[in-house]
Amino acid sequence: MTAQPLSAGTVGIVLVSHSAGLAEGAAHLAAQVSGGTVTILAAGGTDDGELGTSAAKVERALSQAQGGAGVVVLPDLGSAVLTVRAVLEDYGEAGSVLLADAPFVEGAVAATVIAAAGGDIKAVAAAAEEARHVRKL
Repeated sequence: MTAQPLSAGTVGIVLVSHSAGLAEGAAHLAAQVSGGTVTILAAGGTDDGELGTSAAKVERALSQAQGGAGVVVLPDLGSAVLTVRAVLEDYGEAGSVLLADAPFVEGAVAATVIAAAGGDIKAVAAAAEEARHVRKL
């Protein structure tokens, strides 16, 4: 898991991917946008370093990303969504974590921009989700 320094009162971001490298790369890219002001954690791959998702990694990332303003989670593919949902069923703080239905890389960057600007958890999640409508060409 890769973490950037936590800024109190800033929404944290957790990136859940089947690939540790993909999650860490997206976290690194998004961190460049925030200048290190947003906690961005990568929860990628299985506990034994293979492709897949790990509930334990997601749980650790959620705990580490929580700085008081909530956490937005972006998963990459289907079973990552299922893993996050299973973890959130047992997660005690309803409303403090939002699962964003967003493109993984573009959503991570958009969410980071809004979190760095001081946006609340709903604004950060909305920015991630709206990233799907941004045209590249």
